[in-house]
Amino acid sequence: MIRLFFTFFIGVVPLFGQDTIVPVLLKTEAVKAEVIGGYDKFDNFYYTTINNNFIKRSNGKETTFSNVQLGTIESVNIFNPLKINIFYKDLNSFIILDNRMADVFIIDFNQLQPFRNITHLSTGPDNTVWIFNTDSQQLELYDYKQNRSRFRSVPINGKVLDLKSNFNFCWLLTQNYLYQYNYLGSMISKIPNNGYEKIALSKEKLIVLKQGQLYRVTKDLEVMQPIKSPNLLIKQFFATTETLYIYDGEILHHYQLKLD
Repeated sequence: MIRLFFTFFIGVVPLFGQDTIVPVLLKTEAVKAEVIGGYDKFDNFYYTTINNNFIKRSNGKETTFSNVQLGTIESVNIFNPLKINIFYKDLNSFIILDNRMADVFIIDFNQLQPFRNITHLSTGPDNTVWIFNTDSQQLELYDYKQNRSRFRSVPINGKVLDLKSNFNFCWLLTQNYLYQYNYLGSMISKIPNNGYEKIALSKEKLIVLKQGQLYRVTKDLEVMQPIKSPNLLIKQFFATTETLYIYDGEILHHYQLKLD
């Protein structure tokens, strides 16, 4: 596992920087989607439809996965395209898919002990997912093969707004704070939530949405740099290494975005 070492300060209040990041529009594409999963490192595109089909588009061909028994898809995470997770919030369940879009694990928290009531889920290292258990108000790193938690946070106050992760870190956004944890479960940063609504990751770089405006958070969590964009309705957004994607509900906009 690659370990990246940054310096973080617990409890810092980020300032809004003067330097605006100006992305370059690369292209647009029409997409009829409910949830945008994004592009993986192989340039495969993933999204869900209104009838809860999960679609992978690769080289002009589409592969579809559907599980009508589990109902509405709340979120998808394609960070690891060999272990894609699909979260069905209403039925408190998730599925792990392989790169052929075949299900390899189905986890129903209603059937497991101890019972967990999950509101947010994101990919973790190895055979784990990060989950937020609303009954205990705890963030957990859950091993779905062994049905145990490798880590549980102390109870967290405030409504959870978003949860994002990669192999090294997990970010939890609540109404009150933005938390960052490493893959061992140690909290390494905590800053006040000054109106942030959603978050996205570009490698180890964090992008936040506030009142229709995107900001890049610097590594030291002290400065918020605005990202200039046209007057778009930002229904969903995500990022890869050097590309920012903004979905307005009909069109997916691709922007070149260099974050030093």
